[in-house]
Amino acid sequence: MKNDLHQLPAVDLVLQHPRASHWITQWGRPLTLTAIRSTLDKIRAAADSQKNLPDFDSILTQIEECLTGWVQSTLRPVINATGVILHTNLGRAPLSPAALQAIQDCAQGYATLEFDLVSGKRGKRDSHAQALLTRLTGSEDALVVNNNAAAVLLALTALARRRAVIISRTQLVEIGGGFRIPDVMKQSGARLVEIGATNRVHLHDYEEALKDNPSALILHAHHSNFRISGFTSQPPLAQLVSLAHRYQSPVLDDQGSGALLDTAAYGLSHEPTVQESLAAGVDLVCFSGDKLLGGPQAGILTGRAGLLAKVKKHPLTRAVRADKLCLAALSATLLHYLTNQAETQLPVWRMIAAPPESLLQRAEHWKIRLGWGSVIPGFSTIGGGSLPEEMQPTYLLALSPPNPERFVSTLRRQSPAVIARIDDQRVLFDPRTVLSEQDELLIAILSALPAAG
Repeated sequence: MKNDLHQLPAVDLVLQHPRASHWITQWGRPLTLTAIRSTLDKIRAAADSQKNLPDFDSILTQIEECLTGWVQSTLRPVINATGVILHTNLGRAPLSPAALQAIQDCAQGYATLEFDLVSGKRGKRDSHAQALLTRLTGSEDALVVNNNAAAVLLALTALARRRAVIISRTQLVEIGGGFRIPDVMKQSGARLVEIGATNRVHLHDYEEALKDNPSALILHAHHSNFRISGFTSQPPLAQLVSLAHRYQSPVLDDQGSGALLDTAAYGLSHEPTVQESLAAGVDLVCFSGDKLLGGPQAGILTGRAGLLAKVKKHPLTRAVRADKLCLAALSATLLHYLTNQAETQLPVWRMIAAPPESLLQRAEHWKIRLGWGSVIPGFSTIGGGSLPEEMQPTYLLALSPPNPERFVSTLRRQSPAVIARIDDQRVLFDPRTVLSEQDELLIAILSALPAAG
């Protein structure tokens, strides 16, 4: 027998309940009405499959859950205990306190985004990070847009539309989310000229392509999230630039990771730096702001002033330009490099530079405070398409609840959520990627959970 839908309360009756008054005060009458009607409609739709209709209190609870679900932000802070430093899914580089302060200062009121205080006239937003970037990298000029894919697209559109762009097959990469370099290039209107094999490309491959396409641009792309090993070869960047310039062709280096410091100094493989690309004679270098640079999401172009002048004049520049919050955070981040404080002030470099001994101490401290678990050796990774397969030694807090999947699911429902990883039926927490100021919060969250998960 079907449920008697006449037993459901009317909307007006629900509105008369004290809980409804609280909802209206907190979230407004229109949203409250929508939630009541939506909940009652769902109950009616499911009536045939339910044994009994929910009682009045259950209906009120469902309405409240509906409202809280609607108003709760899906972009929430988390504690990253995974050991992946540049975790793309968790927002890549965390910002320094100075960068956060710069954002707050510019967000809470007006700012000199396009205003020159000296002349009292309109200024240019390019100027805020330009001087810092040129001083740090030695480039002639610089431009900031909203991400590195936009930087590559903009450069190719402005400089190579209806022109040939030569790229090695070893560099036709696919980055996160399924975006492929060839597809980005095609959107620019450039004509893709692939050379070499999937594992080897030679200088003469480039020269043959330049002979056939004398006005071509050469794109040199960072491998990003993979490595080619074994029977491989590709010419050094300086030789490629020398060849291109003999044919009066510009070279665009999609450097990707935005490294301004030498990663080899921290026991890692050497990641090509922006300064090295420019020193090799590259005409334009594109890189990200939120990878090894340690700043906000941004795409940065540095290089020859003449080429950047053409890029800045292109209509697409306005569509992909950076906003005041990005420029404020980026400028503060770049100042850390200029004042030789990157390693101490930028969270990404503090994590990379953290010695295993300090990580062992933190993991042991967590264990003592919790009263359960064990500390084991492990490895952290860089992530974010930088230094693929590179690992750094660390120490992990390992917990062994009866149901690890349920335990990490519970962690994700905390405030803030805690993101850990499971290995061999153990839940692992890496102190390298947990900000030191989050230690007590992490301990409090873990202490509040039953050991049984």
